[in-house]
Amino acid sequence: MDRRRFLGAMGVGAGLLMTGGTAEAAAATRRVFFGAYTTWSGGAQGIGIGTYDTASGQLRSTGVIKGVVNPSFVVESRDGRFLYAVNETTKGEVTAIDATSLKVVNKVATGGADPCHLTLDPSGKHLITADYSSGTLSVFPLRADGGIGARTQLVRHQGSGPDPERQEGPHAHQVLFDPAGRFALAVDLGADAVFSYSFAAGKLTLVSTAKLKPGAGPRHLAFHPNGRTAYVANELDSTIVSCAYADGKLTPGQVLKTAPSGGVRNYPAEVLVSGDGRFVYLSNRGHDSVAQFAVSGAELTLVGTTPVGGKYPRHITIDPTGRFLFAANQNSNNVTSFAVDAATGKLTPSGTALQTPIPVCVLPTRRG
Repeated sequence: MDRRRFLGAMGVGAGLLMTGGTAEAAAATRRVFFGAYTTWSGGAQGIGIGTYDTASGQLRSTGVIKGVVNPSFVVESRDGRFLYAVNETTKGEVTAIDATSLKVVNKVATGGADPCHLTLDPSGKHLITADYSSGTLSVFPLRADGGIGARTQLVRHQGSGPDPERQEGPHAHQVLFDPAGRFALAVDLGADAVFSYSFAAGKLTLVSTAKLKPGAGPRHLAFHPNGRTAYVANELDSTIVSCAYADGKLTPGQVLKTAPSGGVRNYPAEVLVSGDGRFVYLSNRGHDSVAQFAVSGAELTLVGTTPVGGKYPRHITIDPTGRFLFAANQNSNNVTSFAVDAATGKLTPSGTALQTPIPVCVLPTRRG
């Protein structure tokens, strides 16, 4: 299998706007962007642009931001004025885009290879990328015009794992801040580790390292809203780990399988937590489903799995209203929508799947 196909927390709020004690429906449509691969056969032309209906979840394509190479993960600025996308190539770059004009502001080199994830610091003044193939993190200041300044720090992870094809060295797969914004956590698939850093004056400083089971292949992490628990999706052994968390230190605990045993080999990808903290969702690539877990204290219980309506769901996300879950299905060229039952957490297919080339990230905007 092509190694690149393995490369790779969203809080949700209320779905109504309150005005003078009267509930008013949110906007009828909301904008959404699609990260994708452009250099693969049949790939996209750049970052996809679309909308979704906030009543039905129906997705529609409206265009593309051309010329952005392999934008496999995309985030928006705190004020929604800018987008930032990794360019997942061996050259390793990150691109800034004006979200109004949909024009590229600038792009800069990360100093690492194959950046696959990025995040903004709590102040919104710095950008950090996770560079998969080089096992590095890259730090950038953001300019007043939304552009990306020259890199100010490059952090190299150390470590390896027992899988000779996937863990010959470190592979940083995700970087995100904890709910309090005090520490940045970097999930490294190759090192079987999650590295925790303090972040001050634009600089990362290592404070703790949590080791996962050898060969687990940790890929992504999501925090519970209480900030005391985090959940790690392990790509290589198809498990999810519930971890205690405090002051930058992650302590692994309960381990659960994410899909039934037998059949095709399964590779978990994205993990996220509902806004109320009652449910955890995880995308299963291979089993091609979304696993749903119920949260009880620090423990998880697998409630069931929902067929994703496509193949190899690389990324899932819940929209800002909390009403819909979207899944980017890399190998079937579609994005599917699910209505989320607030009481039970159950997912129900909603609308018709949107066909779009090699989607690997879905970004519903916060401001419509």
